[in-house]
Amino acid sequence: MALARPLIMGVVNVTPDSFSDGGAWFSTSAAIAHAEQLVADGAAILDIGGESTRPGAVRPAEDEEWRRVIPVIRGIVDVGVPVSIDTMRARVAAAALDAGATIVNDVSGGAADPDMGRVVAEAGVDYIAMHWRGHSVDMQSRAVYDDVVADVCRELTARVEALAEVGVDPDRIVLDPGFGFAKLAQHNWELLRGLDVVAAMGHRVLVGTSRKKFLGLVGRGPDSERPALDRDTATAMTSAYAADHGAWAVRVHDVRSTVDAFDVRDALRGSDG
Repeated sequence: MALARPLIMGVVNVTPDSFSDGGAWFSTSAAIAHAEQLVADGAAILDIGGESTRPGAVRPAEDEEWRRVIPVIRGIVDVGVPVSIDTMRARVAAAALDAGATIVNDVSGGAADPDMGRVVAEAGVDYIAMHWRGHSVDMQSRAVYDDVVADVCRELTARVEALAEVGVDPDRIVLDPGFGFAKLAQHNWELLRGLDVVAAMGHRVLVGTSRKKFLGLVGRGPDSERPALDRDTATAMTSAYAADHGAWAVRVHDVRSTVDAFDVRDALRGSDG
């Protein structure tokens, strides 16, 4: 029997400095149009973010992050799919939920803002907690592991326990192993190979490999990596792999290529209709 198809979360970066699209969707109108296209392409969730979390990125002011994302969320709440707010700040999350978002996607897993757990608990919404060891400006210096799969699982368990202590329903928590965050290329590949272990923790799992640096290095030297926009085929392949290893959803920038990969996966299993 074919495995269930994961949901596809389409990424809308409302930032001027995204590693993946260089600020193409920075204006509110461009972001809304892009979100609508992602849904037309097959996205089941839209993830709206106003802070770049690429390695080395400097954080925007909280008011600036708010200004970037809230008008976009208000403009897409009727598009027909759930909206997720990608933020580490409780105030931005609360405003986004008031504007119509129904999921909070926090790459810090609640560690960056002590008020985040309370906001999520009071709202009673799904909460994506990613494995995180620090902000983008210096996170790669923390990419040291004894066993990356075991270490990530242990640290995610600690975050779940901390969130539960402030009232977040564990059944509402989705885990994200944090591909590319405080991880070198080999760590990301080891995490992918160990994805079944993460899924066995008993929570839904979000996998976000999309356009990450380690995919740009496949078959290349460190000085000849593929540009971010040329990594969608590799993204689709790793997303299809994640589909077979317990992923509840995959977070991608290019939805169409991942839909194609899932269609091929289903056809190979005789479930193409």
